[in-house]
Amino acid sequence: MVVVVTTVASFEIENTGYLDASGRPTRPLPAFADDRDELVSLYRAMVLTRTFDAKAVALQRTGRLGTYPACLGQEAVAVGLGAAMSPEDVLLPYAREQGAQFLRGVTPTELFLYWGGDERGSDFSGPREDFPICVPVASQVPHAVGVALAFQLRGEPRVAVCVSGDGGTSKGDFYEALNVAGAWRLPAVFVVTNNQWAISVPRSAQTAAATLAQKAVAAGFAGEQVDGNDVIAVRDVVGRALARARGGAGPHLVEAITYRLSDHTTADNASRYRDDESVGRHWREDPIARLRAYLTAAHGWTKDDEEATLASCAKDVERAVEEYLATPPQPPEAVFDYMYERLPADLRGQRTAATEARAAAVPSDDG
Repeated sequence: MVVVVTTVASFEIENTGYLDASGRPTRPLPAFADDRDELVSLYRAMVLTRTFDAKAVALQRTGRLGTYPACLGQEAVAVGLGAAMSPEDVLLPYAREQGAQFLRGVTPTELFLYWGGDERGSDFSGPREDFPICVPVASQVPHAVGVALAFQLRGEPRVAVCVSGDGGTSKGDFYEALNVAGAWRLPAVFVVTNNQWAISVPRSAQTAAATLAQKAVAAGFAGEQVDGNDVIAVRDVVGRALARARGGAGPHLVEAITYRLSDHTTADNASRYRDDESVGRHWREDPIARLRAYLTAAHGWTKDDEEATLASCAKDVERAVEEYLATPPQPPEAVFDYMYERLPADLRGQRTAATEARAAAVPSDDG
């Protein structure tokens, strides 16, 4: 008996990178890389992000900030995608997209407020329609589908850009959202920051898939990988995905390969589940050092340029710390003010009671 087998579907996953770990080009670079000012802007954004990160960890360790998730080693992903986005697009972040948020107009002061437990930190002075930081795993992915659907129904040339971690791709929310995005050909770009760890769970224990990018294939659209430690590659790949989505070609998934050099959060101790030697190897892939090396070789970056950038970023972050620490805390009843547009009657009563209790606890001037 002759068995005839027909291939009904096949796929390939491409991986894009331009600079090797030492900052040397491995292929012709995209046109924007010829612009020194553009690359300096990307470099400064990564340095600012790392400077902010270090200060946030220090504030948490001294009891002046809440639990904080550093993005050490991942700066190129957020900065690259943030630089690729248009102002009218909407960012739906996870919790390590500080670099993208800064580029889009969120201030360091606002992020300090947020991680300090103050909801005013989510009232962005810049990108008014960008979503707040999302700590729950993958719940922002269905939200991105809703945003993209709104753009499609309104006929607006805008894109919802959703960022999740590798662990988020193991959640049902992720699969359900991608299925709808593919079926309705929505203008959405999903960026998966594959930093190899979902808290203490390694990438190898999360899924048997050869890549995370291929998870888009089952939803009916393309996925690809990018070197997440190469900010030029991230900006290029995400930029092309955005252009396709904006032009009506539907959604796209970008898996950015990087590594989390820090603990998962300041409440974590990564030494319990990985050794220093394995982490040390990934320091050689540092995205900031990589772009600095290229800037030095191709665009005449000097020691004076470097010192001026470091000083400027430190100054910006220190100013933000001062503003954050000088911000008076909100009264207890403010807990009611950020949940509803119109507070329900039963909660209005509770808010009034909280206000009255606070007033009663304040000593009068006459003692």
